[in-house]
Amino acid sequence: MGGSGGGYGWYSTKRKRTGTLVNQAEADTDASAYNADANDALGDALGEYNSRDAATTRTHIETIQTALEQDIEGSLELSYGGSVQKHTYVDGLSDADLLVKVNDTSLEGKSPHEVLDYFAGRLRERLPDTEIIVGKLAVTVKYADGSEIQILPAVSTATGIRISKPNSNEWSNVIRPDSFAKKLTEVNKNCGGKVVPVIKLFKAVLEKKLPEDVRPNGYHAESLAIEAFESYTGPLNHKDMLTHLCKEASVRIKSPIADHTGQSIHVDDDFGVAQSDMRNRASSFIERLSKAMEKADKQRNRQFWKELFDNE
Repeated sequence: MGGSGGGYGWYSTKRKRTGTLVNQAEADTDASAYNADANDALGDALGEYNSRDAATTRTHIETIQTALEQDIEGSLELSYGGSVQKHTYVDGLSDADLLVKVNDTSLEGKSPHEVLDYFAGRLRERLPDTEIIVGKLAVTVKYADGSEIQILPAVSTATGIRISKPNSNEWSNVIRPDSFAKKLTEVNKNCGGKVVPVIKLFKAVLEKKLPEDVRPNGYHAESLAIEAFESYTGPLNHKDMLTHLCKEASVRIKSPIADHTGQSIHVDDDFGVAQSDMRNRASSFIERLSKAMEKADKQRNRQFWKELFDNE
């Protein structure tokens, strides 16, 4: 009898273990399916943003170059700055800067303000129904499709470039805007090329979920991403990386980030000192977003990711 009972107990234990393994396998399968669906939803959103920015931006830039070269001797050299250079541009959601080098043209001896006024005049002639704004550093073209392009006059030097000083009619000290792009390229490469697309998703979700007065600009968002992914070792997929970026950004946005291009002391001077009201408000919004992502993950809520970029 004892032998028979022992055999039954062994069989019962085996059945329980088998059942546990089956349940675990089913749970793993469901988790994999959820992750795939969530990442597919983010991939679809990314594809939509990618498909609508490249051709439009290229057309805008060609129009700008034609207008600027209209009445000068020589040809202007245009190079991408901002999000276009770093491939993180999202139409209507990003900063698209054009550095316009005036070397070897009849504008070369002009002051920054004279060059800015010339740029604005030519653009208003070519684009009479488009809003043209002259700032301290650049001329901004605001298109009806929501995209904005800033045009910064620049003078090339052997060690970098000079742009307009914010509070004077002089050219700046030498700055190196390519150093930031190189850093982002390095971090992106170390994460399998996944950081740049996640930055696009991050910019898009900030545009949808954060009030404009506390929303980081493109350069600030990219800087937050560099800090968040510089030592990242987690899963390399859109969902997990976007969740990680939001969580890290909610903390990092509370303190200023150093600017390594030489253009300013910090990339986010407009947010004020550490723990400023503006920083804490932005942090609260991003933290709320981060927790919503984590909750969706725990509940395996596929619909959350499909509706993430909907207007509230």
